Amino acid sequence: MASVSPFSAEQAMRLLDFGNKMDMSLLDSVVSCFYNTMGPQQQVAQQVLTQFREHPEAWTRVDSILELSQNQEAKYLALQILENLIKTRWKALPQDQREGIRKYIVGLVIKLSSDQQTLQQQKVYIYKLNIILVQIVKQEWPQNWTTFVSDIVGASKTSESLCTNNMAILKLLSEEVFDFSSGQMTQVKAKHLKDTMCNDFSQIFQLCSYVLENSQSISLVGATLDTLMRFLNWIPLGYIFETKLVSSLIYKVSLSILSLCPVSHSACNNTSVLYKVQLKFSSAADV
Repeated sequence: MASVSPFSAEQAMRLLDFGNKMDMSLLDSVVSCFYNTMGPQQQVAQQVLTQFREHPEAWTRVDSILELSQNQEAKYLALQILENLIKTRWKALPQDQREGIRKYIVGLVIKLSSDQQTLQQQKVYIYKLNIILVQIVKQEWPQNWTTFVSDIVGASKTSESLCTNNMAILKLLSEEVFDFSSGQMTQVKAKHLKDTMCNDFSQIFQLCSYVLENSQSISLVGATLDTLMRFLNWIPLGYIFETKLVSSLIYKVSLSILSLCPVSHSACNNTSVLYKVQLKFSSAADV
């Protein structure tokens, strides 16, 4: 059990004073108390953290928490606050504040996912950041972020680990727009996002094709295949049968089978994608 620095209820309540600089060590102690202790002090921590999370100005503390906190759970709390802001009050924020939040999250995701070791060590944290970024994309793209697809495709060419995470972001976006949009956004908004993604898909497909044809990274190829599997539910047939996609998948499957290195995950992904391609072809033939 992690050690918890003692604090009084009066001290903990100072976290709710948004007129002064936050005491980050105090926040870390209160969060640690909530997750690692029992009894009256934990109840105080729960009460304070609940009030902190629900405070209308809590989002202004998010960047400081993400940058300075030494407690991972405190960072997750900050991301919960930010996600709630994006879902409920995003449009009420001035444009400069929305753009500032967007640039900050994009920069943080790039910073953490550009290094393969960091990407592996902090994969849960980065996954939660990816979710936040996708929520921002749903709000801002395409009207206020027309270059989103070209931005993510361009960044993917600078680093294989960054490309791996960007594939995860594109997969999440596809799921949000095409699989889970019902009940989460209006039909008009969902249709607009679907149309925009279809219109911009050629850039994404070129990136996926390039990875499959050239990358030797098992994790990157696996992430690309996972993303392609989500895309196969909605992309036009021409991307499958009028490109090198099928031949690239067959080639990767052949390498996976013949190689003695541990690539079973990629082999399974390749086979799964080929199976979905076959299903899509059969469905088209029946029409």
